[in-house]
Amino acid sequence: MRKLNIAKARPLIKMAIAEDLGWGDITSELFFTEDTVANATIVSREEIVVCGMSIAEEILRLYDQRLKIDVFIKDGAAAHVGSRLAVIDGPLRSMLSLERVILNFLQRLSGIATTTRKYVRAVHGTNAKIYDTRKTMPGWRILEKYAVRCGGGYNHRIGLHDGVLIKDNHLAQLGANFQSRLKRIVAEAKKIKGVKFVAVEVDHVDHQLNHVLKIPDIDIVLLDNMGQWQLKHAVEMRDEMCGKNSGPLLEASGNITLDNVSAIAQCGVDRIAVGAITHSAHAADIGLDR
Repeated sequence: MRKLNIAKARPLIKMAIAEDLGWGDITSELFFTEDTVANATIVSREEIVVCGMSIAEEILRLYDQRLKIDVFIKDGAAAHVGSRLAVIDGPLRSMLSLERVILNFLQRLSGIATTTRKYVRAVHGTNAKIYDTRKTMPGWRILEKYAVRCGGGYNHRIGLHDGVLIKDNHLAQLGANFQSRLKRIVAEAKKIKGVKFVAVEVDHVDHQLNHVLKIPDIDIVLLDNMGQWQLKHAVEMRDEMCGKNSGPLLEASGNITLDNVSAIAQCGVDRIAVGAITHSAHAADIGLDR
C-alpha cells in the first residue's frame, strides 16, 4: 500500500487545529495547570479498519511536542469493539485541547477505510477491483484516497490533471461520427507527460462501445449506469473484438451499492468505481478515554 505523504496533508491539519482552538481552550485552562500530565487511550467502539494514526502523530507534533503517542493498531489493520488503538501521554491541557481534532480525522478516515473494506470483501473471488472517485470533501482528497487504500481499494485519478477521462459530454461535442476525431484526441492524450491513463465513457454498448474498442491506446472504458446484462454484453464484446485478457479494462460505475456490487463484479468487469466509499461513509465510532 502506498504510504501517505504527510507533507501534503499538513496544511489541512494546521487549519483544523487553528479552527478548533482559536485563541485557546478556555475550559481546559480553567481546570488544569500547564504542568499537569496524564495519559489517555484512543479506543474503537465498533468493528473498524483503522486509518489516520499518522495524522494523529502529526497533530501532536505540530501542537505540543511534549505529547507522545504509542500506536497499537496501525493504519489498514482491523480493530474490534473495545480495541485500544493508541495511548497518548503528556500535558493534559494540550491533550484535551486536541481531542476533537484528532478524533475528527480518525473517525472520518477510519469510516472510509471500513466502508471500502466492505466493498472489497463483497467482490472477493472475482477479478474486479474497487476504485474510488473524485467525490471527496474539498481539501480532504489526499487523505480520503489514502483511507481507500487502507481499506484495500484503489485510487482513480487524483484530479483533472493526472488522467484523461473523456465523458459523454465530451463525446457529444464530437458528433455522431466521433471515431476518427476521438482516435486523434486519444493519440494526443497519450503523449502528455504525467497522464496515468486515457479512459472513455460510454453509456450504450451497441452504439458506442463497438466504435470505441476499435481505437488503439485507450486504457479504460467506463460503462456508466449499465445493468448487469449490458455489462456482460460489454465484456463479451471486448473479449471478442480484442481477445480475452487484451484490450482496455472495463469499469462499471453509477449506482453501485453493497447490495449489487457482488453481482456487478460477477459480470466480468475489471474495475468498479464507487463514489459511496468516500462521499457516504459514516464516521467510525472512536473515542478518547482517560
